[in-house]
Amino acid sequence: MKIENTGKPVAAGSANEARNRPAVAGQNVPATVATASDKVELSSLSSSLQKAEAAMAETPVIDQKKVDEIRQAIADGRFKVDADRVADGLIASVREMLGRQG
Repeated sequence: MKIENTGKPVAAGSANEARNRPAVAGQNVPATVATASDKVELSSLSSSLQKAEAAMAETPVIDQKKVDEIRQAIADGRFKVDADRVADGLIASVREMLGRQG
């Protein structure tokens, strides 16, 4: 949809057009009342997204059980750092980050 600014005044339209126009500061805009025929329908995708958001909100960001296991392994001296694995992970992260920029 192309919008052109011709500078010409627009003739008054129907009540529905007036109701759908955004309010402009300093203008009195009549209040509208929803009628029985007014309704909103959401797609099934929207419903699925709402469910996914709710599930994510309930999922803890930190796996406390895993944190406790690692903490205990460190305390017991059983925790070993695999430098090669850490380096590989860092390189993969940088490659992913650079890939998003290009």
